[in-house]
Amino acid sequence: MARTRAGELAPNPYRFQGFASLYWPERKPWADMTTIDEIRDNFELLDEWDDRYRYVIELGRTLEPMPEAEHSAENKVQGCVSQVWLQKMVDRSHGEPVLKYRGDSDAHIVRGLVAIVLALYSGRTPREIVDTDAIAVFNEFGFRDHLTPQRSNGLRSMVERIKTDAREALAEAS
Repeated sequence: MARTRAGELAPNPYRFQGFASLYWPERKPWADMTTIDEIRDNFELLDEWDDRYRYVIELGRTLEPMPEAEHSAENKVQGCVSQVWLQKMVDRSHGEPVLKYRGDSDAHIVRGLVAIVLALYSGRTPREIVDTDAIAVFNEFGFRDHLTPQRSNGLRSMVERIKTDAREALAEAS
């Protein structure tokens, strides 16, 4: 058993030290999340899909809690079987806008998929978002073969929602 920062015993279901950060995420507003490169590296360490599914669920647990007021129709992603919400914040403090997201879902595995989508897109400029091919990343992770068609459609709906936000931000900047 591992110990939390407060000294309490915490379960450690993974045999890889790189996963320890999942149990003690920083809970600052709009906090930096696990990077897509860290997720990619951890996926490479896991040979079995049961372990990968558990890892995706753990990623979902690292998401910053979304206030109940943000579980609104405006933030709800259409096209997902599970309920998914994405809250957008535009940071213009550095000149070019940066889109930051907070996300949530009522399903554990989908919440983990939200975490992966946010690792890929949150904190990026609209141009970076539009130019990023999420489907290629998801295929690299093996999601095409290991997610149900409904989950895959939901994943595409999340990506399309974020890309739409990015295209709107680019149009506003022109």
